Amino acid sequence: MASLQGQNVVVIGGSRGVGRSIVEAALGEGATVLAVARGAADLKQLAWEKPGVKTLAVDATDESAPEAAFDALAPDVLVVSAGALAPTVPVQEQSWEVFSANWDMDVKASFLFCRAALQGRLKPGSRVVLISSGAAMSGGPPNSGGYSGAKRMQIFLAGHSQKEADRLGLGLRFMALSPARIMPGTGVGDRGIDSISAYMGIRPADFLVSMTDMQTPADVGRAVVQLATAKQQGSSFLVSGAGLAAAA
Repeated sequence: MASLQGQNVVVIGGSRGVGRSIVEAALGEGATVLAVARGAADLKQLAWEKPGVKTLAVDATDESAPEAAFDALAPDVLVVSAGALAPTVPVQEQSWEVFSANWDMDVKASFLFCRAALQGRLKPGSRVVLISSGAAMSGGPPNSGGYSGAKRMQIFLAGHSQKEADRLGLGLRFMALSPARIMPGTGVGDRGIDSISAYMGIRPADFLVSMTDMQTPADVGRAVVQLATAKQQGSSFLVSGAGLAAAA
């Protein structure tokens, strides 16, 4: 029997990139899956390519987004993978709007859905996974604005939410999962590779050659399934080419 058979999985930001890989992994494990994203066209394409997946077009940063998603499918597993592209210019050339893009998208969406979970919208035993980034540990390059800080806040938020869930006796599990390396083939990854390479004055191919132990979006999908189905200690995890591990 598949590991998520009979369970509902809701993936926020599930139409493309890492989010789509998580959708595919959950479908492969027998789950009923709802992919939530802003782009109706991308969701339509996903539904055509992956028959059986449910879709919902909604902005994850809208205050009503959690209610809309949970009304569409009550999750046993909630994954928040939605995120904005990081800036690509040195910090002194950024406006506050550019610098804070990942706080306004990645962190806000995570906050809204974690808050709804803590307010009683998820049943006991539900699991929440926030997709962060290895940049939360490394700090990222100076031209990535508030990206690294925003991804670090997602890790803090998972920990804070777990403490509140325990204090309130909600029976919920909150976790943050950070892909350890930048990933080509995703919108965020390709943009980041081009941006970092340009900042360093090297070719993207040379930057990629320097990377080791890289994970793929499919690796992230498998790691989410593992977190959703096994009793892992802690609230912060890394996934690399070597697999899933607790974050130090």
